[in-house]
Formats: sequence, structure tokens, C-alpha cells
Amino acid sequence: MSQSKSRDGRRSGNPATRAAAEEQVEVGGRPRVTPRDWISGARLRTLPLAIAPVVAGSGIAHMVRDFSWPLALLALGVAVFLQIGVNYANDYSDGIRGTDEYRVGPARLTGSGLVNPKRVLAVALVFFGLAAVCGVIAVVLSERWWFLALGAVAIVAAWFYTGGKRPYGYAGLGEVMVFIFFGLVATVGTTWLQTDIQTQEVWFAAVGVGLFAVAVLIANNVRDIETDKLAGKRTLAVIIGDRASRILYVVCVLLPFAVPALYGFAYPGMVLVWLVLFAVIPCCLIVLFAKTAKELIGALALTSLASLAYASLIGAAFAF
Repeated sequence: MSQSKSRDGRRSGNPATRAAAEEQVEVGGRPRVTPRDWISGARLRTLPLAIAPVVAGSGIAHMVRDFSWPLALLALGVAVFLQIGVNYANDYSDGIRGTDEYRVGPARLTGSGLVNPKRVLAVALVFFGLAAVCGVIAVVLSERWWFLALGAVAIVAAWFYTGGKRPYGYAGLGEVMVFIFFGLVATVGTTWLQTDIQTQEVWFAAVGVGLFAVAVLIANNVRDIETDKLAGKRTLAVIIGDRASRILYVVCVLLPFAVPALYGFAYPGMVLVWLVLFAVIPCCLIVLFAKTAKELIGALALTSLASLAYASLIGAAFAF
């Protein structure tokens, strides 16, 4: 693959990335960074994955009559700010490693040479800080002090996904950690922040939400299998291969419907959860038979929205 120098001296082998960066050059050769570039860097299509567990967990808190608007909104702040921070941190880490030289998709801030890496890192740290502030306020209000340790672990895990000398996202563990933090920790944590009552429902909801988050990551990594191989990034999709990854995606988006099947007799609202299949089934067909990156990107975005719809309907079914 041919490569050319980017403006900050790094090499970029992706023609689309170079073109996107070159389009941002003003007269005089100075890069012009627009709000749209920063919004793109935040990767807004991933935010439903942060909102989904908070919605599901809050629904279960409402079920046991302990729902709290302030605590729910603070949990949402933690989740959203942490997700945005992760996205900027990934942009920074992948960019300085050179991983984004090979990627397919929208140009990244660091990898394209559009923004100084230190600025991207600073923005990531700002959002991590905002998540920490929301978390501390939630802990003070709820007096659940052990959540401070949980929050610290979440921030550390967010950074080492692609950061550090041995990022776990480069060793096939991304899906495991996404399931744990976007599913179990975020959903159960949201409920426990609001109530002392323990229920089995929250664990089933957490598994369903977590599997959707895993499916989104799988769709992303299937798209990037060949480029990740070139960059030396061993995602789960790289390790198990294209076909197995596509099948695993289907399993991950269909298994969550075991929850409405299991609880449908006790919570009549669960019938509405099955409507999410109208989005999930097309996603399965796209991922199974997609030939282009554009198709997989579309499936990724639709799966992310389906995750939020699933969590919202599950939460509402338990709550009402």
C-alpha cells in the first residue's frame, strides 16, 4: 500500500483519509478544524450504546419503586461523557500508533493529521473528567461510596482499550470488556445506584443490553478485518475470521430476545420488545451478506439504534 506524508510528518496510507485532511487546508497550508470534525470524532452513532443500559437499569429501579430522576440523569451523564471520552481516546491512541493509516471509514482527527494529538488527548481527558464529576455527585447523593472504586475502574478500562503499551482491544478482548462495562456494569450499576433492592430482572436485562453492544463492536471489526491485520491489531474478528464473526453477530443480536420470551408471561409490555426484530433481522441479513464497508457501517448504526429501542422497551415493560 502506497503511503504519503501527512502535514504533521506521520505517514497515512489511506487515500480517503488523506483526501479528507487535504480538504481542510486553508490558503497558506494551515489546517482548518471545524466543529463538524470534532462532532465526527465524538462518533455520535455509538452514544445509544451508552444511553441504553441507563434506560434499562432505570426502568428496573422504577419497577421496585425506587426510581430517582437526579440519580438517573447523573448515571446518564457518566455513561455519555465516558463514551465520548473513550471515542476521543481511541482516536488519539490509534492515531499515534499508526493504526488509522489503514482504516476504512471517516477520517480520524489524529490519524488524518488534522489535529495535534495532544489536543485530542486533552479533549478525551476533559470528557473523562466530566464523567468523574457526574459520578462523584451521584455517589454523594446516594451515599454509595463503593461506586467511586467502580468509576475509577471504568475510566481505567476505557483508557486501556486502545491506550497503553498493551491495549486489550488489540488482543481480542474488546468484546468481553464491552459486554462487562456496557452491559453488566452500566445496567446493574444504574439500578443499584438508585435502590438497595436486588432483583434477578436486572441481570437478564444487563445481559441483553450487553450483547447488543458486543454486536455493534463485531460489526465494526468485521468491516476492519483486513486493515486491522495490516496494522497488527488482533481483534476478535481477526482471530476467529470473517464468517465466524458474522455468525457471532447474529447470535448476539438474537439472544437478547430470550428476555421477553422469559418474562412475557409476567410483564405484558414485553410483547412490544419483539418489534425491535423489524430492525434486527435486516441487520442480520446485511452483516451476513455485506460485501462493502458502507453496508457494514449502515448495519452498525442501525444496530446501535436497535440497542436503545430494545433497552427502552425492556425498561418500560419492567417499569409498568
